Amino acid sequence: MKILKKNILKIIDKLGYVVSKNDLIQLCSSINKFNIDLVLDVGANKGQFSSSIRRFGYNGKIVSFEPLINAHDQLSKIAGVDPKWEVYPRIAIGDHDGKIEINVAGNSVSSSILPMLKSHSDVAKKSEYIGKEVVDIYKLDSISKQYVMNAISPLIKIDTQGYEWQVLDGAKEILPRIKGILCEMSLVELYKGQHLWMDILNRLEKEGFSLWSIHRGFTDIKNGRTLQLDATFYRL
Repeated sequence: MKILKKNILKIIDKLGYVVSKNDLIQLCSSINKFNIDLVLDVGANKGQFSSSIRRFGYNGKIVSFEPLINAHDQLSKIAGVDPKWEVYPRIAIGDHDGKIEINVAGNSVSSSILPMLKSHSDVAKKSEYIGKEVVDIYKLDSISKQYVMNAISPLIKIDTQGYEWQVLDGAKEILPRIKGILCEMSLVELYKGQHLWMDILNRLEKEGFSLWSIHRGFTDIKNGRTLQLDATFYRL
């Protein structure tokens, strides 16, 4: 597990993301305080997030959702040894049910349904798009009720590279039962048409969530500007 954690942090650091042991301890402390027993991991990529919270003490159920072929394959292998970690068949999560095209980034983690802007690709050259994949897309309302109804205190983690608003639009029916949300929020427009941090903050507060913690995410290491951050919200 120590080797896995070091490899994950090394990969993320190369992309300009800052992940610290203290951030993960803080997150898992809040997960423990609010008795989170289910994590819906939306935008799981290769399992970096879920592997990290496992490492730092979360022992509840995880259901991961990932649309990319290669990432989903690797995610399935990592989760396969964990009886409480389920990987849903390959789909994207959004505001409708159907088919959609996703842009595949060179670094995988920056892949998005939305077009990437130069404000992102100029900072992380390996994030430029290198292809496209067509995948099924579903609302969380359509496919996650079975998990949420069997949980006491569920949390949704959303890391969808600018598509967070659409994920929330597709979760209106289950949202009243959700205890916590961990959401990536952009301070700068990195993907065309995305909603920025203030929109998401205001929306979640209107839904009854309170901002609990903030963690620095994607940073331009050339000038020190924070471009994205991760924010945790809970119903108090």
